Amino acid sequence: MSSPDTRLVPLSRNRNYQLLWVSQASAELGVNISTFAFPLVVLAVTGSPAASGLVLGTMSAMRLLIGLPAGALADRWNRKAVLVLCEAAQAIAAGSLVLALWWDVATVPHMVAVAAVIGIAAALFEPAEEATLPNLVPVEQLGTAVSINAARGYLAQLLGTAAGGFLFALGRVVPFLVDLITHTIAFLGLLFLRLPKQERKNAPIGKLGGEIVTGVRWVWQQRPLRTMALCAVLLNLFFTAFYLIVIILAQSRNVPAGEIGVMAAMLGVGGLLGALAAPLLHRLISPAVSIIAVFWVLAALTPLTLLIHSGYLMGVLFAGMAFTLPAANTTIHTYQLLLTPDELRGRLGGVMGVATGVAGTAGPALGGVLMETLDAQTAVLVCTTGIALVALLVTLSPTLRNFPRPDEATTTEKGQVNV
Repeated sequence: MSSPDTRLVPLSRNRNYQLLWVSQASAELGVNISTFAFPLVVLAVTGSPAASGLVLGTMSAMRLLIGLPAGALADRWNRKAVLVLCEAAQAIAAGSLVLALWWDVATVPHMVAVAAVIGIAAALFEPAEEATLPNLVPVEQLGTAVSINAARGYLAQLLGTAAGGFLFALGRVVPFLVDLITHTIAFLGLLFLRLPKQERKNAPIGKLGGEIVTGVRWVWQQRPLRTMALCAVLLNLFFTAFYLIVIILAQSRNVPAGEIGVMAAMLGVGGLLGALAAPLLHRLISPAVSIIAVFWVLAALTPLTLLIHSGYLMGVLFAGMAFTLPAANTTIHTYQLLLTPDELRGRLGGVMGVATGVAGTAGPALGGVLMETLDAQTAVLVCTTGIALVALLVTLSPTLRNFPRPDEATTTEKGQVNV
Protein backbone atom coordinates (compact mmCIF):
# COMPACT_ATOMS: atom_id res chain seq x y z
CA MET A 1 0.00 0.00 0.00
CA SER A 2 1.28 3.44 -0.84
CA SER A 3 2.31 5.90 1.83
CA PRO A 4 -0.25 8.53 2.84
CA ASP A 5 -0.41 11.53 0.54
CA THR A 6 0.19 14.70 2.53
CA ARG A 7 -1.75 16.63 -0.12
CA LEU A 8 -5.01 14.83 0.60
CA VAL A 9 -8.03 17.12 0.67
CA PRO A 10 -9.38 17.30 4.26
CA LEU A 11 -12.73 15.63 4.81
CA SER A 12 -14.14 19.04 5.70
CA ARG A 13 -13.50 20.10 2.09
CA ASN A 14 -14.52 16.82 0.45
CA ARG A 15 -17.73 17.94 -1.28
CA ASN A 16 -19.27 14.50 -1.75
CA TYR A 17 -18.46 13.27 1.73
CA GLN A 18 -19.89 16.44 3.25
CA LEU A 19 -23.08 16.11 1.18
CA LEU A 20 -23.55 12.54 2.39
CA TRP A 21 -22.70 13.41 6.00
CA VAL A 22 -24.96 16.45 6.26
CA SER A 23 -27.82 14.69 4.47
CA GLN A 24 -27.66 11.76 6.84
CA ALA A 25 -27.22 13.93 9.92
CA SER A 26 -30.52 15.54 8.93
CA ALA A 27 -32.25 12.22 8.15
CA GLU A 28 -31.01 10.46 11.30
CA LEU A 29 -32.20 13.36 13.45
CA GLY A 30 -35.66 13.00 11.93
CA VAL A 31 -35.67 9.22 12.34
CA ASN A 32 -34.76 9.46 16.03
CA ILE A 33 -37.41 12.11 16.62
CA SER A 34 -40.14 10.07 14.94
CA THR A 35 -39.01 6.78 16.54
CA PHE A 36 -39.29 8.36 19.99
CA ALA A 37 -42.66 9.96 19.22
CA PHE A 38 -44.21 7.03 17.32
CA PRO A 39 -45.32 4.88 20.30
CA LEU A 40 -46.63 8.00 22.06
CA VAL A 41 -48.71 8.94 19.02
CA VAL A 42 -50.06 5.40 18.58
CA LEU A 43 -50.99 5.31 22.26
CA ALA A 44 -52.66 8.74 22.01
CA VAL A 45 -54.65 7.72 18.93
CA THR A 46 -55.63 4.18 19.95
CA GLY A 47 -55.13 3.99 23.71
CA SER A 48 -53.56 0.56 23.12
CA PRO A 49 -50.05 -0.32 24.32
CA ALA A 50 -50.26 -3.44 22.14
CA ALA A 51 -50.73 -1.24 19.05
CA SER A 52 -47.65 0.77 20.02
CA GLY A 53 -45.68 -2.43 20.30
CA LEU A 54 -47.01 -3.61 16.94
CA VAL A 55 -45.85 -0.43 15.19
CA LEU A 56 -42.34 -0.49 16.68
CA GLY A 57 -42.13 -4.25 16.20
CA THR A 58 -43.00 -3.83 12.51
CA MET A 59 -40.15 -1.36 12.07
CA SER A 60 -37.62 -3.77 13.61
CA ALA A 61 -39.04 -6.83 11.89
CA MET A 62 -38.86 -5.28 8.43
CA ARG A 63 -35.23 -4.31 8.94
CA LEU A 64 -34.39 -7.91 9.83
CA LEU A 65 -36.50 -9.52 7.09
CA ILE A 66 -35.19 -7.24 4.35
CA GLY A 67 -31.60 -7.04 5.65
CA LEU A 68 -29.95 -9.77 3.55
CA PRO A 69 -31.84 -9.04 0.29
CA ALA A 70 -31.19 -5.31 0.83
CA GLY A 71 -27.44 -5.89 1.00
CA ALA A 72 -27.55 -7.86 -2.26
CA LEU A 73 -29.68 -5.17 -3.92
CA ALA A 74 -27.19 -2.49 -2.81
CA ASP A 75 -24.57 -4.41 -4.81
CA ARG A 76 -26.87 -4.90 -7.80
CA TRP A 77 -28.58 -1.52 -8.11
CA ASN A 78 -27.18 1.97 -8.59
CA ARG A 79 -26.29 2.99 -5.04
CA LYS A 80 -27.03 6.67 -5.46
CA ALA A 81 -30.49 5.79 -6.72
CA VAL A 82 -31.01 3.57 -3.66
CA LEU A 83 -30.00 6.39 -1.31
CA VAL A 84 -32.19 8.98 -3.02
CA LEU A 85 -35.26 6.75 -3.34
CA CYS A 86 -35.03 5.64 0.31
CA GLU A 87 -35.08 9.26 1.46
CA ALA A 88 -37.99 10.03 -0.89
CA ALA A 89 -39.95 7.05 0.45
CA GLN A 90 -39.42 8.09 4.06
CA ALA A 91 -40.41 11.69 3.30
CA ILE A 92 -43.63 10.49 1.61
CA ALA A 93 -44.41 8.14 4.51
CA ALA A 94 -43.86 10.92 7.06
CA GLY A 95 -45.96 13.30 4.97
CA SER A 96 -48.84 10.83 4.80
CA LEU A 97 -48.79 10.49 8.59
CA VAL A 98 -48.70 14.27 9.03
CA LEU A 99 -51.84 14.61 6.92
CA ALA A 100 -53.59 11.70 8.65
CA LEU A 101 -52.88 13.15 12.10
CA TRP A 102 -53.83 16.66 11.00
CA TRP A 103 -57.19 15.45 9.62
CA ASP A 104 -57.60 13.06 12.59
CA VAL A 105 -57.97 10.00 10.37
CA ALA A 106 -54.85 8.07 11.43
CA THR A 107 -55.43 4.33 11.77
CA VAL A 108 -53.34 1.45 13.08
CA PRO A 109 -52.92 -0.15 9.61
CA HIS A 110 -51.72 3.18 8.21
CA MET A 111 -49.21 3.63 11.04
CA VAL A 112 -48.01 0.04 10.64
CA ALA A 113 -47.49 0.72 6.92
CA VAL A 114 -45.46 3.86 7.72
CA ALA A 115 -43.37 1.85 10.19
CA ALA A 116 -42.80 -0.82 7.51
CA VAL A 117 -41.60 1.83 5.04
CA ILE A 118 -39.18 3.20 7.65
CA GLY A 119 -37.81 -0.27 8.37
CA ILE A 120 -37.44 -1.24 4.70
CA ALA A 121 -35.81 2.08 3.81
CA ALA A 122 -33.32 1.74 6.66
CA ALA A 123 -32.49 -1.84 5.63
CA LEU A 124 -31.80 -0.70 2.06
CA PHE A 125 -30.08 2.57 2.87
CA GLU A 126 -27.51 1.46 5.43
CA PRO A 127 -25.60 -1.13 3.34
CA ALA A 128 -25.74 1.17 0.31
CA GLU A 129 -24.28 4.05 2.32
CA GLU A 130 -21.56 1.88 3.87
CA ALA A 131 -20.60 0.48 0.48
CA THR A 132 -20.48 4.00 -0.94
CA LEU A 133 -18.13 5.45 1.68
CA PRO A 134 -14.85 3.93 0.35
CA ASN A 135 -15.66 5.48 -3.03
CA LEU A 136 -15.98 8.95 -1.53
CA VAL A 137 -12.86 9.18 0.64
CA PRO A 138 -9.25 8.03 0.16
CA VAL A 139 -8.06 4.90 1.93
CA GLU A 140 -5.93 6.99 4.29
CA GLN A 141 -9.00 8.88 5.52
CA LEU A 142 -11.47 6.01 5.67
CA GLY A 143 -10.97 5.31 9.40
CA THR A 144 -11.53 8.97 10.26
CA ALA A 145 -14.66 9.06 8.07
CA VAL A 146 -16.02 5.94 9.79
CA SER A 147 -15.51 7.47 13.24
CA ILE A 148 -17.08 10.79 12.20
CA ASN A 149 -20.09 8.91 10.84
CA ALA A 150 -20.39 7.14 14.18
CA ALA A 151 -20.29 10.49 15.97
CA ARG A 152 -23.08 11.66 13.66
CA GLY A 153 -25.24 8.73 14.73
CA TYR A 154 -24.67 9.29 18.45
CA LEU A 155 -25.34 13.02 18.11
CA ALA A 156 -28.55 12.44 16.15
CA GLN A 157 -29.70 9.93 18.76
CA LEU A 158 -29.08 12.35 21.62
CA LEU A 159 -30.69 15.37 19.95
CA GLY A 160 -33.51 13.38 18.40
CA THR A 161 -34.54 11.69 21.64
CA ALA A 162 -34.48 14.98 23.52
CA ALA A 163 -36.35 16.83 20.77
CA GLY A 164 -38.91 14.06 20.27
CA GLY A 165 -40.51 14.54 23.66
CA PHE A 166 -40.47 18.33 23.38
CA LEU A 167 -41.98 18.34 19.89
CA PHE A 168 -44.65 15.83 20.88
CA ALA A 169 -45.64 18.15 23.72
CA LEU A 170 -46.23 20.89 21.12
CA GLY A 171 -48.59 18.66 19.16
CA ARG A 172 -48.78 15.05 18.06
CA VAL A 173 -48.27 16.03 14.41
CA VAL A 174 -45.15 18.15 15.04
CA PRO A 175 -42.50 15.37 15.36
CA PHE A 176 -43.55 13.90 12.02
CA LEU A 177 -43.66 17.28 10.34
CA VAL A 178 -40.03 17.76 11.43
CA ASP A 179 -39.27 14.23 10.19
CA LEU A 180 -40.76 15.15 6.81
CA ILE A 181 -38.58 18.26 6.62
CA THR A 182 -35.36 16.43 7.59
CA HIS A 183 -35.90 13.66 5.01
CA THR A 184 -36.71 16.24 2.35
CA ILE A 185 -33.42 18.03 3.13
CA ALA A 186 -31.58 14.69 2.91
CA PHE A 187 -33.30 13.86 -0.39
CA LEU A 188 -32.33 17.20 -1.95
CA GLY A 189 -28.75 16.94 -0.71
CA LEU A 190 -28.27 13.43 -2.10
CA LEU A 191 -29.46 14.55 -5.54
CA PHE A 192 -26.17 16.47 -5.87
CA LEU A 193 -24.00 13.55 -4.72
CA ARG A 194 -21.47 12.37 -7.29
CA LEU A 195 -20.39 8.75 -7.22
CA PRO A 196 -18.01 6.80 -9.45
CA LYS A 197 -19.80 4.74 -12.07
CA GLN A 198 -20.67 1.25 -10.86
CA GLU A 199 -19.94 -1.64 -13.17
CA ARG A 200 -22.92 -3.92 -12.69
CA LYS A 201 -24.29 -6.74 -14.81
CA ASN A 202 -28.02 -7.11 -15.28
CA ALA A 203 -29.25 -10.30 -13.67
CA PRO A 204 -32.73 -11.81 -13.28
CA ILE A 205 -34.34 -11.33 -9.90
CA GLY A 206 -34.35 -15.10 -9.48
CA LYS A 207 -30.60 -15.00 -8.98
CA LEU A 208 -30.90 -12.73 -5.94
CA GLY A 209 -30.92 -15.73 -3.59
CA GLY A 210 -27.61 -16.93 -5.00
CA GLU A 211 -26.14 -13.45 -4.59
CA ILE A 212 -27.22 -13.41 -0.94
CA VAL A 213 -25.59 -16.80 -0.38
CA THR A 214 -22.39 -15.49 -2.01
CA GLY A 215 -22.34 -12.58 0.42
CA VAL A 216 -22.93 -14.74 3.48
CA ARG A 217 -20.27 -17.19 2.30
CA TRP A 218 -17.80 -14.33 1.76
CA VAL A 219 -18.19 -13.06 5.31
CA TRP A 220 -17.99 -16.56 6.76
CA GLN A 221 -14.78 -17.37 4.86
CA GLN A 222 -12.95 -14.33 6.29
CA ARG A 223 -11.82 -15.60 9.68
CA PRO A 224 -11.34 -12.15 11.34
CA LEU A 225 -14.80 -11.05 10.21
CA ARG A 226 -16.44 -14.33 11.18
CA THR A 227 -14.87 -14.44 14.64
CA MET A 228 -15.53 -10.79 15.37
CA ALA A 229 -19.14 -11.03 14.22
CA LEU A 230 -19.87 -14.04 16.44
CA CYS A 231 -18.30 -12.38 19.50
CA ALA A 232 -20.11 -9.09 18.80
CA VAL A 233 -23.46 -10.90 18.54
CA LEU A 234 -22.91 -12.58 21.91
CA LEU A 235 -21.81 -9.32 23.51
CA ASN A 236 -24.84 -7.44 22.13
CA LEU A 237 -27.15 -10.21 23.34
CA PHE A 238 -25.96 -10.00 26.94
CA PHE A 239 -25.52 -6.23 27.03
CA THR A 240 -28.98 -5.38 25.65
CA ALA A 241 -30.46 -7.83 28.18
CA PHE A 242 -28.43 -6.13 30.93
CA TYR A 243 -29.60 -2.68 29.81
CA LEU A 244 -33.27 -3.61 30.15
CA ILE A 245 -32.65 -5.23 33.54
CA VAL A 246 -30.87 -2.13 34.86
CA ILE A 247 -33.72 0.14 33.74
CA ILE A 248 -36.20 -2.10 35.58
CA LEU A 249 -33.87 -2.26 38.59
CA ALA A 250 -33.68 1.54 38.71
CA GLN A 251 -37.47 1.79 38.63
CA SER A 252 -37.77 -0.72 41.47
CA ARG A 253 -35.40 1.44 43.50
CA ASN A 254 -37.70 4.45 42.93
CA VAL A 255 -35.11 6.33 40.89
CA PRO A 256 -36.95 9.36 39.42
CA ALA A 257 -37.94 9.07 35.78
CA GLY A 258 -35.84 12.14 34.93
CA GLU A 259 -32.72 10.48 36.33
CA ILE A 260 -33.46 7.30 34.37
CA GLY A 261 -33.72 9.42 31.22
CA VAL A 262 -30.36 11.03 31.95
CA MET A 263 -28.89 7.61 32.67
CA ALA A 264 -30.03 6.30 29.28
CA ALA A 265 -28.84 9.43 27.47
CA MET A 266 -25.35 9.09 28.93
CA LEU A 267 -24.78 5.99 26.80
CA GLY A 268 -25.06 8.32 23.83
CA VAL A 269 -22.80 10.92 25.45
CA GLY A 270 -20.12 8.30 26.11
CA GLY A 271 -20.44 6.98 22.57
CA LEU A 272 -20.19 10.49 21.11
CA LEU A 273 -17.06 11.29 23.12
CA GLY A 274 -15.59 7.92 22.17
CA ALA A 275 -16.33 8.53 18.48
CA LEU A 276 -14.58 11.91 18.63
CA ALA A 277 -11.57 10.29 20.30
CA ALA A 278 -11.59 7.24 17.99
CA PRO A 279 -9.25 8.63 15.28
CA LEU A 280 -6.57 9.34 17.91
CA LEU A 281 -7.06 6.01 19.69
CA HIS A 282 -7.08 4.30 16.31
CA ARG A 283 -3.52 5.57 15.75
CA LEU A 284 -2.19 5.05 19.28
CA ILE A 285 -3.30 1.53 20.19
CA SER A 286 -3.30 -1.77 18.35
CA PRO A 287 -6.52 -3.25 16.95
CA ALA A 288 -6.32 -6.17 19.37
CA VAL A 289 -6.08 -3.87 22.41
CA SER A 290 -8.97 -1.68 21.26
CA ILE A 291 -11.22 -4.70 20.59
CA ILE A 292 -10.38 -6.75 23.69
CA ALA A 293 -10.64 -3.67 25.93
CA VAL A 294 -14.31 -3.22 25.04
CA PHE A 295 -15.24 -6.65 26.36
CA TRP A 296 -13.27 -6.37 29.60
CA VAL A 297 -14.43 -2.82 30.32
CA LEU A 298 -18.03 -3.97 30.07
CA ALA A 299 -17.32 -7.06 32.15
CA ALA A 300 -15.72 -4.90 34.86
CA LEU A 301 -18.33 -2.13 34.93
CA THR A 302 -21.62 -4.03 34.65
CA PRO A 303 -21.56 -5.51 38.21
CA LEU A 304 -20.95 -2.03 39.67
CA THR A 305 -24.56 -1.17 38.80
CA LEU A 306 -25.59 -3.26 41.81
CA LEU A 307 -23.76 -0.84 44.11
CA ILE A 308 -25.03 2.43 42.62
CA HIS A 309 -28.48 3.82 43.44
CA SER A 310 -28.18 7.25 41.81
CA GLY A 311 -29.41 7.57 38.24
CA TYR A 312 -26.81 10.27 37.59
CA LEU A 313 -23.91 8.11 38.80
CA MET A 314 -25.30 5.21 36.81
CA GLY A 315 -25.25 7.50 33.79
CA VAL A 316 -21.55 8.20 34.33
CA LEU A 317 -21.00 4.45 34.46
CA PHE A 318 -22.95 4.00 31.23
CA ALA A 319 -20.87 6.72 29.56
CA GLY A 320 -17.72 4.84 30.55
CA MET A 321 -19.11 1.64 29.06
CA ALA A 322 -19.89 3.33 25.75
CA PHE A 323 -16.63 5.30 25.46
CA THR A 324 -14.49 2.36 24.32
CA LEU A 325 -16.90 1.08 21.66
CA PRO A 326 -16.29 3.55 18.79
CA ALA A 327 -12.52 3.02 18.61
CA ALA A 328 -12.99 -0.73 18.27
CA ASN A 329 -15.85 -0.30 15.82
CA THR A 330 -13.75 2.08 13.73
CA THR A 331 -10.95 -0.47 13.51
CA ILE A 332 -13.29 -3.32 12.64
CA HIS A 333 -15.50 -1.41 10.22
CA THR A 334 -12.58 0.14 8.34
CA TYR A 335 -10.90 -3.24 8.00
CA GLN A 336 -14.14 -4.79 6.74
CA LEU A 337 -14.61 -2.16 4.05
CA LEU A 338 -11.01 -2.33 2.84
CA LEU A 339 -10.96 -6.12 2.85
CA THR A 340 -14.19 -6.54 0.90
CA PRO A 341 -14.36 -6.02 -2.88
CA ASP A 342 -16.68 -3.20 -3.91
CA GLU A 343 -19.16 -5.56 -5.56
CA LEU A 344 -19.66 -7.35 -2.20
CA ARG A 345 -19.71 -4.39 0.19
CA GLY A 346 -23.48 -4.06 0.19
CA ARG A 347 -23.88 -7.69 1.14
CA LEU A 348 -21.26 -7.29 3.85
CA GLY A 349 -23.38 -4.50 5.36
CA GLY A 350 -26.52 -6.59 5.04
CA VAL A 351 -25.02 -9.61 6.80
CA MET A 352 -23.55 -7.55 9.63
CA GLY A 353 -26.74 -5.56 10.03
CA VAL A 354 -28.86 -8.69 10.36
CA ALA A 355 -26.41 -10.25 12.84
CA THR A 356 -26.47 -7.23 15.15
CA GLY A 357 -30.22 -6.80 14.63
CA VAL A 358 -30.94 -10.36 15.75
CA ALA A 359 -28.86 -9.83 18.88
CA GLY A 360 -30.54 -6.49 19.53
CA THR A 361 -33.97 -8.11 19.27
CA ALA A 362 -33.16 -11.23 21.29
CA GLY A 363 -31.34 -9.32 24.05
CA PRO A 364 -34.36 -7.52 25.53
CA ALA A 365 -36.32 -10.78 25.29
CA LEU A 366 -33.57 -12.51 27.27
CA GLY A 367 -33.61 -9.68 29.81
CA GLY A 368 -37.36 -10.04 30.22
CA VAL A 369 -37.07 -13.80 30.79
CA LEU A 370 -34.31 -13.30 33.37
CA MET A 371 -36.40 -10.73 35.23
CA GLU A 372 -39.37 -13.10 35.25
CA THR A 373 -37.38 -16.03 36.65
CA LEU A 374 -34.72 -14.32 38.81
CA ASP A 375 -34.38 -11.32 41.05
CA ALA A 376 -32.79 -8.23 39.49
CA GLN A 377 -29.43 -8.60 41.22
CA THR A 378 -29.02 -12.20 40.08
CA ALA A 379 -30.13 -11.28 36.55
CA VAL A 380 -27.41 -8.58 36.42
CA LEU A 381 -24.82 -11.12 37.55
CA VAL A 382 -25.97 -13.61 34.88
CA CYS A 383 -25.44 -10.96 32.19
CA THR A 384 -22.09 -9.98 33.70
CA THR A 385 -20.99 -13.62 33.68
CA GLY A 386 -22.03 -13.94 30.04
CA ILE A 387 -20.08 -10.81 29.08
CA ALA A 388 -17.02 -12.00 31.03
CA LEU A 389 -17.09 -15.38 29.27
CA VAL A 390 -17.25 -13.66 25.89
CA ALA A 391 -14.36 -11.41 26.98
CA LEU A 392 -12.34 -14.50 27.89
CA LEU A 393 -13.17 -16.06 24.52
CA VAL A 394 -12.01 -12.90 22.73
CA THR A 395 -8.79 -12.77 24.75
CA LEU A 396 -7.96 -16.41 24.04
CA SER A 397 -8.77 -16.16 20.33
CA PRO A 398 -5.55 -16.08 18.25
CA THR A 399 -7.51 -14.42 15.44
CA LEU A 400 -8.58 -11.46 17.57
CA ARG A 401 -5.29 -11.19 19.47
CA ASN A 402 -3.66 -10.72 16.08
CA PHE A 403 -6.46 -8.73 14.45
CA PRO A 404 -4.90 -6.94 11.45
CA ARG A 405 -4.64 -3.19 11.15
CA PRO A 406 -7.05 -1.80 8.55
CA ASP A 407 -4.18 -0.73 6.31
CA GLU A 408 -3.13 -4.39 6.05
CA ALA A 409 -6.24 -5.19 3.99
CA THR A 410 -6.53 -4.13 0.35
CA THR A 411 -8.47 -5.38 -2.63
CA THR A 412 -7.29 -5.43 -6.21
CA GLU A 413 -9.35 -4.24 -9.14
CA LYS A 414 -10.49 -7.82 -9.80
CA GLY A 415 -11.70 -8.24 -6.24
CA GLN A 416 -8.86 -10.53 -5.11
CA VAL A 417 -7.89 -9.91 -1.53
CA ASN A 418 -4.41 -9.18 -0.27
CA VAL A 419 -3.90 -9.41 3.49
